[in-house]
Amino acid sequence: MKKTIFYLAFCFLFTFSACTDDFDEINENPTALTAKDVSAKFFVTSTQQQFFGPNRYPYWRGELIHASRFAGHTAFGYKSNWWSDGLGYTYSGGYTGAVYDYMAGYNSTLSSYTNFVKPGGTLENQQYYAIALIMKGLYYQKYSDTFGAAPYSEASDPDIVTPKFDSVQTIYEGVIAELDEAIGIIGTNSTTGAGPALLGENDLFFNGDMQKWKQLANSLKLKMALRGHGGNGADYSAHVTSALSSGILADDNALMARDTEISQWTSAVYGDIWHNFYGGGNWHLGSKLVDHLRNNNDPRIYEYAMPITGGTFTLQRASSGSNTSLFEKHTDFLVNHLIASGADVTDSGVTGDTRTVTVAAGAYVGQPVRMNSKIKPHLHRQFFSEPAPWVVNRKNSGNQIFPQIVMTAGESHFLAAQAAVLGVSSADANVHYQTGLRHAMKLWNVADDKIEKFIAEEAMATLSGTAEENLEKIAIQRWIAYFTESFEAWAVVRDTGYPKLPGIESNNLDSDMYEIGDLNGYYPQRMRYGSGAYNKNGDNVKAAVSAQGADVQATKLFWAK
Repeated sequence: MKKTIFYLAFCFLFTFSACTDDFDEINENPTALTAKDVSAKFFVTSTQQQFFGPNRYPYWRGELIHASRFAGHTAFGYKSNWWSDGLGYTYSGGYTGAVYDYMAGYNSTLSSYTNFVKPGGTLENQQYYAIALIMKGLYYQKYSDTFGAAPYSEASDPDIVTPKFDSVQTIYEGVIAELDEAIGIIGTNSTTGAGPALLGENDLFFNGDMQKWKQLANSLKLKMALRGHGGNGADYSAHVTSALSSGILADDNALMARDTEISQWTSAVYGDIWHNFYGGGNWHLGSKLVDHLRNNNDPRIYEYAMPITGGTFTLQRASSGSNTSLFEKHTDFLVNHLIASGADVTDSGVTGDTRTVTVAAGAYVGQPVRMNSKIKPHLHRQFFSEPAPWVVNRKNSGNQIFPQIVMTAGESHFLAAQAAVLGVSSADANVHYQTGLRHAMKLWNVADDKIEKFIAEEAMATLSGTAEENLEKIAIQRWIAYFTESFEAWAVVRDTGYPKLPGIESNNLDSDMYEIGDLNGYYPQRMRYGSGAYNKNGDNVKAAVSAQGADVQATKLFWAK
C-alpha cells in the first residue's frame, strides 16, 4: 500500500508542479481534473519520502561515507574493505557533491508542495501549510547543520536565480519563527479537514494526526533552541520554555517506515549498500558505540550489533616500506583493544615476522574509528561486530527493516532533561532522562523488564553527578539513540563534545594509526559545499565563506562546542 501511495504522490507532484496560475482554466472541460478534485494529501508522501528516504547515490555517500563514520557509529577499514576508515577525512568532490546536490535540490520539492498549500495557493489549506512549515524546519536544520550557511530567505523566490546564503544562526532563528507559526496554525486541530482534505495514511509520520505534528514542531524547536543557545551569545531560553510548555513528543515517535518494495534508486536503506557491495563495502560498529553499550550493560547492544565470529589469524609483517617497523605497534594495539573489549584472546606474541592471534566467538567488539591504511592489513572483519540484521536487511526479503528516525519521544525527553540541567527549565531532569531511556530502548524492541533492570542497576541510568557529568550522560544517550540517523548523531558530538572521538580534544593524533587527512587531525565540523554551488551561485558562496570561515571540514558552526 505504501508503495502505491508513494507512486501516486510522485505522479501528482510531477504533474501539478508544471501547472501555471491558469490552473483553474481546466474547468472549461467538464470532464477534466479540477483543483477541487485534487487533495494536498497526495503531495505530503513524496515531500516526506524524498528528504528522509533519498535514493542510494546520496544515501551511501552522505549517511555512510560521512555522517555515520564522523559520528563514530560505524567504521570501514577492515582488511578486505575497499577503503581505510580514513575515507571522508580528506575532501572528495564527488562524494561531497552528491550529498550537497541532494540537500540543496530538495528545496524544489518542498517549495512545490508549499506553493500549492500556502495562503492563496491552488490547494490552499492551513493545516497542510503548517505541515509545510514543519517540513521546512526539519529540512533546514539538517541542511545547515551539515554544510553551514545556505540559501534560506531567498531560496524559494522564483524571481531570484542566485539566492544569497543566510548564516546558520539566521536560519535557526527563521526556522524557530516559522515553527511558532505552524504551532499557532494547528492550535487544537486534530485533522487536516474532512473528505478529500483528510490526510490519513498519506502521512508517513503520524497518519494525519495534527496534534502529533504540533508536538514534532515543539520538539524540533526545543532541539534547535538548545543547540543554538549560547552560540554567538544568543539567548534562546524563551524558545526552550515555550516549546516545553506547548507540548513536545512525550509518548510518540516521528518515524518513517522503510519501504521494502520500491527501488533503491528511489529510496534507499542500509541493506541496499550492505548486500550490493559484495562485502568490500560493508562496515562494523564503531568502538565507542559498542563500548558504551557493553560497559554499561545496555540491552540495546543485542539489537544494534552482532557478536564477533572470531577465529585464528596469523598477522604478517610487511616485507617492505614503513609498515615493516610498525608491526609490533600495530598488532599490540589490536590485541590490547580486543582484550579491553572483553574478547577471549590467545596471543602467540611476535615471533619473527608473524603473530598468531586466536579470538573466541561471542564477544561484542567495536572497531576503532579513523584508522588509516597502515594498520588496515591486520584488522580482520571477524574481530569486530557487524550491524544486527534488521539494520541491514535486504528489501523484498520479507524481513523487518528498522525505520527512519525523524524525531523520537526519547530524544524529546533527553532534551527536556538537558534544559533542566542547564537551568533553563525547572523540570525534574532525572525523570525526563529516565523516561527518555525507556522510550529509546522500546524503540529497539527491548523488553520492559530489561529496561527496568538497566535503570535500577546501572550508574549510567541516573543523573547523579555534577552538571557537566550529567550533561555528558545525556549527550551520550542522545548519541546512542540516534544510531542509524547519523547526521543527528554527528551533530550531537559537535554540539556537546561527547563522546570523545579522535580529534575532539586534540588534533595530535598518532599518524602511524589514525587518518590525519586534510583536517590536520581535527574532528570534522561540517561538509564542504559541492562544486554545483560554486558553478551555479559562486559569488554568494564566496560571500558565505568570507563570513563563516574557510570552506573546509574543520570550520565550526556557530553552535559547535
